[in-house]
Order: sequence, then C-alpha cells, then structure tokens
Amino acid sequence: MKAARLLWVAGVGGVSAGAGAGYVLVATGALAVDLNVGRRTRPLGPVHRRIAAPPAVVFDVIEGPYLDKTPHAMAAKLRVVERGSDMVLAEHFTPIGYGLRATTVEVVRFERPSRVNFRLVRGPVPHVAEAFELAATDEGTALTYTGEIGADLWAVGRWWTRVVGKRWEHAVEASLADIAQEAERRTDTTRT
Repeated sequence: MKAARLLWVAGVGGVSAGAGAGYVLVATGALAVDLNVGRRTRPLGPVHRRIAAPPAVVFDVIEGPYLDKTPHAMAAKLRVVERGSDMVLAEHFTPIGYGLRATTVEVVRFERPSRVNFRLVRGPVPHVAEAFELAATDEGTALTYTGEIGADLWAVGRWWTRVVGKRWEHAVEASLADIAQEAERRTDTTRT
C-alpha cells in the first residue's frame, strides 16, 4: 500500500513537473504550438499615443534599429536575423518574470511614411498580426497600435490569449513610450 502511494505521488509530481516545464517552454517561445484547431483570437489594442515629433522622425525611430545597424543598447531586446530594403526577420526578447524571457520571431514590414506591420512567425502563441499607424497632427504624430492575437484549443486558447495578450500589450506600451521619448528628443535637438 505504501509503495502504491509513493508511486502515485511520484506520478503526480512527474505530471506537475512536466506541465510546469511545458508552460515555461511555450511561454518563452522555445516550444511553438500551432495546431490550428479551435483557434480563438482577440484584439490587441488599440493603443493611441500622441508624440510631439513629425511622423517622418517617428518612423525613422521605429525603422532604424531594424533596417540600419541595431544599436548595442537594444541588443537585449532585438536581434535582426535577415534584412531587406523594407522588411526584416527579427527576434524580439521580452522579460516575463522569474529570470525568463520570451523570444518571438517576427516579420516586420515598413510602409513609409505611415505604417509598420508585424507578423509573428514563432512565439508563445501561433498567431499575432499587428500594426503601427502614424498620422500627422498639429502637435506632431498620432501613433495607433492595433493587432490580433490567437491561440488554439477553444477555452484553453481563449485563456492563453488573455494571459499572453495582457503581457504583449504591456510590452508594446513600453516600446511606444521609448519611441515617443527618442522621437521627441530628436525633434528637440533639431529645434535648438
């Protein structure tokens, strides 16, 4: 009887450890699960950001690390795998807690002067499509972020898109703040 109990505890422990390891692999993007069965999607954004800089400057700030040499300061967040004239394949690195980071691989396409498109190739979910849209305003630029995130397996996919989507939007908002700060800094520098 005691041996049976030990085997049961070991089995539950093994299943728990396996589930935990699976969660970490999927959450970090190391294991991509794309079954295309019971896919559930939800919107990302919209997030609106007013930037006191012209659209051309904002576009340059977004495009620069991708199409030009990626600055050393961004190496912990971005690695361009392949560059073209208006499109790149890039890895993005996002801290997700507990010393872990998610790695996503995305195609990023630039439509100067007003749109940047992102399409997920590999990551913690099987589907993400996003865009930054830039429009001129009297004060500078209105940047709007929109997108869609999707995961598989019905209720599990719905739950996972909520979990990942919340962190994804938080990471985008942090990126938009960095973009705004740099674009406004460049604009202030050219005015003085």
